[in-house]
Amino acid sequence: MLEKSLGLMFFLKHPKNYLKGNMYIYLRITVDGVSKELSTKRAWDPARWHVRSGRAQGTKEDARALNVMLDTIAMKAQEARKVLLDDDKEISAQAIKDYLTGVDDSKTILSVFADHNKQVAALVGKEYAWGTLDLFNRTLSHTRDFIKWKYSVDDLDIKKLDYEFVSQYSYYLKIERNCQHNTSVKYLTYFKKIVLLCVKHGWLKRDPFIAFAMNRKEVEKPFLTEQELEAVAIKSFPSERLTNVRDLFLFSCYTGLAYADVKKLRKDEVCLGVDGEQWIMTHRQKTDTASRVPLLPESLRIIAKYHGHPQTLASGTIFPILTNQKMNAYLKEIADVCGILKNLTFHTARHTFATTITLSNGVPIETVAKMLGHKNLRQTQHYAKVLDMKVGNDMQLLREVLKRRSQPNEVRDK
Repeated sequence: MLEKSLGLMFFLKHPKNYLKGNMYIYLRITVDGVSKELSTKRAWDPARWHVRSGRAQGTKEDARALNVMLDTIAMKAQEARKVLLDDDKEISAQAIKDYLTGVDDSKTILSVFADHNKQVAALVGKEYAWGTLDLFNRTLSHTRDFIKWKYSVDDLDIKKLDYEFVSQYSYYLKIERNCQHNTSVKYLTYFKKIVLLCVKHGWLKRDPFIAFAMNRKEVEKPFLTEQELEAVAIKSFPSERLTNVRDLFLFSCYTGLAYADVKKLRKDEVCLGVDGEQWIMTHRQKTDTASRVPLLPESLRIIAKYHGHPQTLASGTIFPILTNQKMNAYLKEIADVCGILKNLTFHTARHTFATTITLSNGVPIETVAKMLGHKNLRQTQHYAKVLDMKVGNDMQLLREVLKRRSQPNEVRDK
């Protein structure tokens, strides 16, 4: 930053309609020819004021005390210049005046975060999905609680963001909030977006995440096998409640739609596709990405079953659906009844669609990614990694081919 000249001058300022008496002392701050004035809130007799030195005249106690105060203000002005220089901020008369008057232009973590979230909220439906806003708001809440827990303050200056802050935040999420590793990484990832915003604006000199590892752990996501899916499909349940939950779970297994997308699915989102068959054409609520899924016969059967349901007539949606929490509770009951030992949740259906229904049956991964509404193949590839059954079946076919080739011609001809 270029060196800038700094001039400081105390002077007496004539009040409006001044006739006689004491006048208030002001400080004129001049940086590169631009000046700002600041009241010291002290008045003094013009007859006892030295204009050229900008100080009180005489050796009386009150004059000495005033000059000590003025010297202290001048020293603080010089200190303000140094602070601005150290913080790589613009040195100006206004900035030095703000420093002396206590006007703090520094940014705080939570205020920047809250302002960011307000902008995201205004852009929901245009640039952001509701799910994204929800994650930013949850991360803001965790950040607020962490600052209170760790530092015992309501907010913290942006400059306090360092490696120690990030590592302790990670510890807090895992120990105090009981978050799993990948969940902690998810919240830290959203917090990092705010940190990088501060770096881009010049409020923070260095990214504190540079040396911090943000790797997710590979987690095997449960899905139903063909046999387990069949067991759920053919099971007769004594209550309409469990039958309804089972039907919607199966619908998700055959379409890959997440709970939120099944819940909001409307009749006008089921229409003819390019092949003349019925398709679902919607946008994922979580990411607002397009999701187009050709409907299998099983899906069409479930849609037809709930056609004209009183609850759907009122809402305009296709299915009557409970809350996600209740759906998951009832799915655990269904798993017990069907003898399935896996932790069954509604999201298990989405994994089942990706693995058992599509990839296991030779549907290309690019097509599966498109139907799931994934933005890139990396989101879909972890499903392909868990298909040991598909690998085993393919290798068994290869064994049979090799076995036939190794047999004598007369055996093969029989």
